[in-house]
Amino acid sequence: MLKVSKLKEGDIITVDDDGIMREGTVVKVSREEHQALVDNGIQEFWYSQEDMHGVPLDENRLSELGFTAEEMEGGAVKYKKDSFRVVLPKKGDFSRVEMWWREDRRHFDFPLTVHEFQNLYLDMTKVYLDKP
Repeated sequence: MLKVSKLKEGDIITVDDDGIMREGTVVKVSREEHQALVDNGIQEFWYSQEDMHGVPLDENRLSELGFTAEEMEGGAVKYKKDSFRVVLPKKGDFSRVEMWWREDRRHFDFPLTVHEFQNLYLDMTKVYLDKP
């Protein structure tokens, strides 16, 4: 379950559409109704918090968002998009993530979801992160 207060337009999430899990994009958020209008690939529909879930951040998702990978010494991997960097201590291990843009550095010791990552990117760069 996702908190509507943490969602922004354009966030990529998963919705429970009558028992079928579908990936979708947030179109609009109603904080008063605790719902989000989500384009689930078939239609736009209002979903409640209980029906929305985060999409785990992984290598494929970073690639879809325009990041390129660079392997480093010791098995670490750096993902780059323009001057924004994401470093994993071990390839495929998203349980610890370090990211930076200019002098803003952030460390996370837990797996992030795609919408959390999108919102962090926006907070750090003031540019929205979407699929190219």
